[in-house]
Amino acid sequence: MLKVKQAAASAQKWTENAGRAASEYATNAVAASEDWARATAAAADTFQQAVTAAGIKQRFARGVARAGAAKFARKVSEVGRDRFQPGVNAAQADYSAGMEPYLATIAGLTLVARKPRGDPANYHRVEQVGKALNAKRLALLGVSPTSAGA
Repeated sequence: MLKVKQAAASAQKWTENAGRAASEYATNAVAASEDWARATAAAADTFQQAVTAAGIKQRFARGVARAGAAKFARKVSEVGRDRFQPGVNAAQADYSAGMEPYLATIAGLTLVARKPRGDPANYHRVEQVGKALNAKRLALLGVSPTSAGA
């Protein structure tokens, strides 16, 4: 029989060592960003095979059940809550860049005249906005509306 550390002792050592590695992680992860982007893009076919594999829905559901709602709630309380605001702050420039084309699209619209409240014709205004935003989305993706089934 092999002698192994107790799980609690192993977890404690992992926590201490991993916690000290934060700056090394950040340095190495940033340095590897080009390799990550290249390898991730090259894995598109593998990704598609993985998400369309036989039984993937059942495996996904089993994974969710195995993790469970209690773990989800515990991680939100213990980790997510404190990381939420710093994450939002770090994403501000990305949010702005991502939203700008859509807000500009809405600002450039000339909608049909508004009718009295409750008039079904008002849905045409919503339809105009929806179509314009979808066209912008497809354009940003480099997809023609006709090939995407708009």
